[in-house]
Amino acid sequence: MHRRHVTINDLAKKLGLSPSTVSRALRNHPDISEETKRRVLAIAAETNYQPNLIAQSLQNRRSNNIGVVVPEIRNTFFSTVISGIEEVAYEAGYTIMVCQSADTVSREILNIKALAANRVAGMLVSISQETTSYEHLELVMRQGIPLVLFDRVAEELEVSRVIVDDYEGAYAAVKHLVARGRTRIAHIGGTRSMYVSRNRRQGYEAALRDSGLPVLEEYILYAGYHEEDGRKAAQRLMSLPEPPDAIFTINDPVAIGAFVYLDEAGVKIPDDVALVGFSNNPNTALVRPKLTTVNQPAFEIGKRAAGLLLKNLVSEAAPATETIVLPTTLVVREST
Repeated sequence: MHRRHVTINDLAKKLGLSPSTVSRALRNHPDISEETKRRVLAIAAETNYQPNLIAQSLQNRRSNNIGVVVPEIRNTFFSTVISGIEEVAYEAGYTIMVCQSADTVSREILNIKALAANRVAGMLVSISQETTSYEHLELVMRQGIPLVLFDRVAEELEVSRVIVDDYEGAYAAVKHLVARGRTRIAHIGGTRSMYVSRNRRQGYEAALRDSGLPVLEEYILYAGYHEEDGRKAAQRLMSLPEPPDAIFTINDPVAIGAFVYLDEAGVKIPDDVALVGFSNNPNTALVRPKLTTVNQPAFEIGKRAAGLLLKNLVSEAAPATETIVLPTTLVVREST
């Protein structure tokens, strides 16, 4: 004979409490006393009560899933951020659905629509390198789905976000290169429109000016965020009449791409050209010489982004937007 599932109403009858009180106690609501919570949890364990997550999601019109959209999962930075998100989400009783945009706005829009159709409780998004218009994200906000951006964020949107101090990270990297005696320091950026690119370029330029060095347009290239972008940009820089003696890149994949080109071209690192990345991906310590880079606390970014989203999910009123800025640290290795 099929055994009937124990419901919240069953627990309420056994305890002499209202079903709403039992429900709030199971969700650890602050209005419910610790003694009542203990009684409810004890009887729930005794009767083998299992919450009906499907019914909950229908009742709330939202699932217990959090949607995550990243440019690419294979980038160690983003996979580590996802791990941080998952840890916090799991502890709070949520599962995550991860999508990658492949750094294209068309797939990002497709991902966002699919997650919204699946009635996710909220979304955590790092925008693609092609994203310059935000209608798809504004639609999410209008639908009442909480949204938090991380790393690659949009300044124009009134949403909570988690970023690192890109300006200071870039500034420290370039000042380090100057201290190592480099005077012709180039920068391989990402895309002009991206907030993260603008901040890192500003830090790069400020460090040059503060060191009494000129900011030369021919030494600043916008390439993208991937290995092949770094490879092509390094080739262009080294073909200049006066090539640079140091390169600071937008991220580690671009630095690795530049590294491969320089190595194949017979350019000695760091003797001829010093090289600095940004992110502290594990593979920067695997190449020889090991790459100097700027550490981004990827796991912490994920945890803090998930924390902001959860704060939105439990708030009765629309919470004020928050921006969390995490510090970076320079990791000096053999490439400088």
